[in-house]
Amino acid sequence: MSERFDEVVHAPNRLRICAVLAASSSAEFAVLRDVLGVADSVLSKHLKVLQDAGYLTISKPTGRGRVRTWVSLTAEGRRAYAGHVQALKALFDAPGVPAGSPDAAG
Repeated sequence: MSERFDEVVHAPNRLRICAVLAASSSAEFAVLRDVLGVADSVLSKHLKVLQDAGYLTISKPTGRGRVRTWVSLTAEGRRAYAGHVQALKALFDAPGVPAGSPDAAG
């Protein structure tokens, strides 16, 4: 994994989506919506950006009952998220900026 700040992942809602998906193999659309506390349209927009970047897949398996939308991080998405988290950690671990100082907040 390489440490790399990723503009696609960085947006707060997309970062939270990646965090949820990194902790599981997949999540249902409704669960992500409820965890983020956003409207369907907002979640759809962020999922589309991540999908276009190749960071996640969206599936709607058919079967009995209501069709549910499932979202999963791809291997590339997991690498991007992990690299982004490492880059953020590196910002906080930068030498010369004591934790809790006004300069540490930016």
